[in-house]
Amino acid sequence: MPLAKEETYYTYADYLEWDEGVRCEIIDGEAFMMAPPTRMHQGISGELFVKIKNFLVGKPCKVYSAPFGVRLNPKKDNSDDTVLEPDISVICDPSKLDDRGCNGAPDLVIEVLSPSTARHDRVVKFRKYQEAGVREYWTVDPDTKSVQVFTLNDGQYIVSTYDDTDMAPISVLPGCEIKLGDVFAE
Repeated sequence: MPLAKEETYYTYADYLEWDEGVRCEIIDGEAFMMAPPTRMHQGISGELFVKIKNFLVGKPCKVYSAPFGVRLNPKKDNSDDTVLEPDISVICDPSKLDDRGCNGAPDLVIEVLSPSTARHDRVVKFRKYQEAGVREYWTVDPDTKSVQVFTLNDGQYIVSTYDDTDMAPISVLPGCEIKLGDVFAE
C-alpha cells in the first residue's frame, strides 16, 4: 500500500521563512517552483523594464522586476495564501509597498511567457489578477512576438493584441507607448 501524499497548505508566513534564493510562488496555498528564465525571456523582460523605468522618471509610479513578491489580498496575520512574482510590476500607490514587495493589486503586471508557464500565466494568474483588480495585465509571447494586453473594465478584462510592428500603449500610464519591435529584437 503506497504512502499517502502529504498535503501542505502554504501561506505568506511560510514564504517569509524560505531562503532568499528560492524562486517560488504560492497560489491558493499551493507552492509552485519557478525555473530560471531563459536568456530570451530575460532580454524581453529587461527591455520592457528599462522602457517603463525611463518613462517613470520623475513620476510617482514605481516599476519592479522579478523576483518581487506581490500579495494580491494581504492579511495582517500573514495567513494569505497567494503570493506571486510577476516578471514586471508597476505600483502607483506607495502605501502598497513595503520592504518585501507589494501588498495589494499592482496597477500593471507583465508576464513573459515560457513553454512551462504559458498556460499557468494565461489561465491561473489571469484569473487571480482579474479578481484582485489589477488594472492592466500583459502576457508577452516570445514565440509569436506578440503581446496580449488585458485592461480591466467593470471587473472583467478586455483584450487587445499587438505584434512586433506595433506601438503598445500602457493605459494605466498615459503617454507611455512601447515600441514592440525593440522589445523582441535580439
